[in-house]
Amino acid sequence: MRLRSLPLRLLPLPLLLILAACGQQAGGPGGAGGPPPVSVAPAVQREVQATEPFVARLEAPDTVDVRARVAGTVEAVRFKEGQVVRKGEPLFQLDARAFRAEVARAEAQVAALKTQSELSRSELARAEKLVASQAVSAQEVDQLRSAARQAEAQLRAAESGLVQAKLNVEYASITAPVTGRTSRAAATVGNLVGVGEPVLTTLVSSDRVYAYFDVSERTYLQSLQKAKGAVPVSLGLDNETGYPHTGKLDFVDNRLNPATGTIRARAVFDNREGRFTPGLSARLLLASSERAPAVLISERAITTDQTRKIVLVVGANNIVEPREVKPGALIDGLRVVEGLKAGELVIVDGLQRANPGAPVTPQVLKTDEAGHPMPAAPAASK
Repeated sequence: MRLRSLPLRLLPLPLLLILAACGQQAGGPGGAGGPPPVSVAPAVQREVQATEPFVARLEAPDTVDVRARVAGTVEAVRFKEGQVVRKGEPLFQLDARAFRAEVARAEAQVAALKTQSELSRSELARAEKLVASQAVSAQEVDQLRSAARQAEAQLRAAESGLVQAKLNVEYASITAPVTGRTSRAAATVGNLVGVGEPVLTTLVSSDRVYAYFDVSERTYLQSLQKAKGAVPVSLGLDNETGYPHTGKLDFVDNRLNPATGTIRARAVFDNREGRFTPGLSARLLLASSERAPAVLISERAITTDQTRKIVLVVGANNIVEPREVKPGALIDGLRVVEGLKAGELVIVDGLQRANPGAPVTPQVLKTDEAGHPMPAAPAASK
C-alpha cells in the first residue's frame, strides 16, 4: 500500500517493471479500464548547427602593473583614478633634479674625455711621422698608441654613463605602457617610491575583452578540432537576457588537461563601448562550425532515473520501453539526444501513467514545422 501511494515516476525502474507485470497478471493487459492514455510525439531528425552553453570569465588582453624604474619622490599624479589613458600619456612625475644634475656631470665628463682622446690621437699621429727619421723610438710610439686607445675607451664609458643619466631623467616621468583604464593610485604626492615597489597603479586594456572557458573533449573533437575559420560565439551577462553580444573564437589551447578532461578556449569581443569589465562571469553560446543531422525531441519527454536520463518510447503492441539517452544542445526549444531513432514515438504527456513494460493507449500529437508537439484537440462533447 505504501508503494502505491508514491508517484510511479519516483520509483526505481526495476520496481516499476515488477509492478507492471503484477498488474498484467491480476487484471489483464489494461486492467478494468484498459491501458492508460498517453500523448506521444515522433522524434524528428533535422540538419542542425548545434550550440552548447558555457560559463566564462572575462579578462583583459593587456593587464600591466605600473612600477617605478628609478627611486624618487612623487611630485605629481597626472591621472584620475579609473580614467582611460592612451599609451604614452603621463601617469606620475618623480623628482628628477638629481637625475638632471647627473646628466650635467656626465656631459662635462664626456667633453673632457673627448678633448683628451683628440690630444692622444694628435700626439700619436706626430710620433708616427717621426719614427721613420728615428726622431722617436718605437717604444714611445707604442706607448702613445696605447694611451690613445685608453682615452677612446674612457670616452665610450663616459658616453654610456651619459645615456644612462638621460634615461633616468626620462624614467622619472612614468607614462602609460598601454592604452587602458587605470586603477587606484597607490602613491600620492610626497611619497618616496623605490625601484619596482610599490605597484603604483594597474592598467587594463579596454578596447577588447577575452572570455576564457573550458571545453569538454567531446565538444572539442566535434566542433573545434576541424573548425575552419572563425567559430561564432555569443555572450550574455548576468543582467541580460539571452546572448546579445557576438564575438569569435580566436584561441584553443595546445593540449587537453587530463585531470579535468577539458581544454581551455578563448573568445574575443569588441569592448570599445566599455560594456565589459574584466573579472566578470558571463554566459557563452558556442556554435558548431558545421551542420549535421541530429535527432530532436521535446524537452519535457526527458526524465531522470537515478543518474541516467531516460525517455519512455511506445514500441510494438503499444508497450512502454524505457530508453537511456544522452541529451545534447537545446535548439529552438527541442533537445538534441543520442539513443533514439527518427520516427520513434516518445511519450511527452502522461508520463505518470506510463509504466515500463506495460501497455498504453497512445495518442499521436501533430507537430509543427520545427517538430514541436502541438496540444491535442479537445474531445467533442456528446
